[in-house]
Amino acid sequence: MKGAWAEALACKHLLAKGYILLGQNRRTPFGEIDLWMQDGPTYVAVEVKQRRDSAFGTPLEALTPTKYRRMYQSVLYLLGRDDVPVRLEAVLIYGTPRQFWLEHLRLD
Repeated sequence: MKGAWAEALACKHLLAKGYILLGQNRRTPFGEIDLWMQDGPTYVAVEVKQRRDSAFGTPLEALTPTKYRRMYQSVLYLLGRDDVPVRLEAVLIYGTPRQFWLEHLRLD
């Protein structure tokens, strides 16, 4: 998988911030949650986007309203209810495994 290094980097970043990893690449009928985590009492669905350059757009440009909606639907599907605290986040990685920079966004 081409982007495995980016997901591993994002996971490491979030674990260092105190998040707990609950699962990776969780598939639902609405799409896939790259990283399924918990931050205190809050469940966090994390989308990881990586681009080497901007030839196909930036990682931020890949976070479309459709992607956001599908992430939210996937969270509801995974939890089976909507009465628990949930947050959507993205980790954007620009560059290559040797030279990169990372941006962590809350999507709420």
